[in-house]
Amino acid sequence: MQNNPCQCQRPTEPCGIIIFGASGDLTFRKIMPALYKLFCADLLPESFYVLGCARTELTTESFRQKMHDAICTKGECDLVRWRPFTERLYYLPIAYDDPACYEGVRQNAAALDNRHGGNGSRLLYLAVPPQLFPTIIEMLGETGFAQEDEPARIWSRIVIEKPFGSDLASARSLNTVLRRYFHEHQIFRIDHYLAKETVQNILVFRFANSILEPVWNRQYIERVNICVAETVGIEHRAGYYEQAGVLRDMFQNHMLQLLSLIAMEPPARFQADMVRDEKAKVFSSLRPFSSDTIRNSIILGQYTAGSIDGEPVRGYREEPGVSPSSLTPTYALMEVSVENWRWQGVPFYLMSGKRLQKRLSRITVQFKDVPHSIFRNIINQGSIANRLVFDIQPDEKIAMQFQAKSPGTALCLRTIPLQFTYDSDREQMFDAYEKVLLDCLSGDQMLALRQDSEELCWAFLTPLIEECEQCINRQQALQFYPAGSWGPDNGATFGIGD
Repeated sequence: MQNNPCQCQRPTEPCGIIIFGASGDLTFRKIMPALYKLFCADLLPESFYVLGCARTELTTESFRQKMHDAICTKGECDLVRWRPFTERLYYLPIAYDDPACYEGVRQNAAALDNRHGGNGSRLLYLAVPPQLFPTIIEMLGETGFAQEDEPARIWSRIVIEKPFGSDLASARSLNTVLRRYFHEHQIFRIDHYLAKETVQNILVFRFANSILEPVWNRQYIERVNICVAETVGIEHRAGYYEQAGVLRDMFQNHMLQLLSLIAMEPPARFQADMVRDEKAKVFSSLRPFSSDTIRNSIILGQYTAGSIDGEPVRGYREEPGVSPSSLTPTYALMEVSVENWRWQGVPFYLMSGKRLQKRLSRITVQFKDVPHSIFRNIINQGSIANRLVFDIQPDEKIAMQFQAKSPGTALCLRTIPLQFTYDSDREQMFDAYEKVLLDCLSGDQMLALRQDSEELCWAFLTPLIEECEQCINRQQALQFYPAGSWGPDNGATFGIGD
């Protein structure tokens, strides 16, 4: 991998990676496998260690065994590489609200710096429930973990998973705590969705190809559909999902970020802050919802019992930990408007839901039909307007659909895809968490969410969420759909229904 000029270079600065919540699901399902793969690809610093911290009483040896069971039992483990990797893993049980424990973390980190050639640089990863964010941030700040020494090239970066707040007020409150101790360049609010290959390719596809810019506007584009459909339910996350629902879980982060990549203006240069400036302008241009427009702008749904891939599944209200009278939406479809010169009058349709018929993440740019069809008196079929499709998962590809003549003596049109896939590049591809971690270690904030954008997204969605969460409005608005369908409108808006 190191010989490929299209791969990132190995971070050279030593660092200690400290994971809070190290005994949890996120660490052994996502973070640790990503670190191990980066290690095997020689893309971690030569001098590094991982110190796991959590409330669970584990020893370093039992922590190493837990990570071995999580990674190696899946057949993803090269035992020759595993031994030197696992020798850099350590564990320290802590209480998140005890200042003495953070002093213990600091002392352990200093000792590990001496053992592994560190210089005091830290990557602080908060893989914990969001209610613990303020406490841990304050403890880290008060114990000096946010301090940097630029001449000595000693840095400190904090990584925070979504959800970043639950509304505008809570997001601002969390940012206040963060900025009390950390500067913006130290804060990595991550959304792993943005690190998927097709998502990263959107900006390259748009701004490295001159044929697209003349038609990338309201004159030629009829609408944009952004779909993130899941077949899974809430997967033992009832405590979180009952409080969040689909709007907080998916729209404030994934959906609006995908919208910004399609709608943003070209930055002057491909640099993190310039790209994030243009994203913020998009969020500033979103037309606010009003009480009068909400009813016609959004569909909310909740899945009932049904079947997925021929297997029966229970409804949301039958999930463990969910109230039998829950009004939490598991599906939402909304129409969003970007009020600026480029996009005025072009609807953006955003849809996401659980227990839908197929796992599918897709952005569809639907172009307008030809202004005048010269074939209308020759053939009995209408032409289909051009369409550009970004498939993010499960397939990763980009396809442009255009019209051509079918072979034969008669004049018949057919839709032909001009397609790009990653099939020949699979060995060079990184998992989203691998890319995110590499960016954090390198200090690259291109995919990290900036404070202004985060708060602008919440400012746009919070009034909608508050209106929808009024009990009487939610009872009237909530529509039910069977698991295994395409939601309340059965995919009609997106053309993906039966």
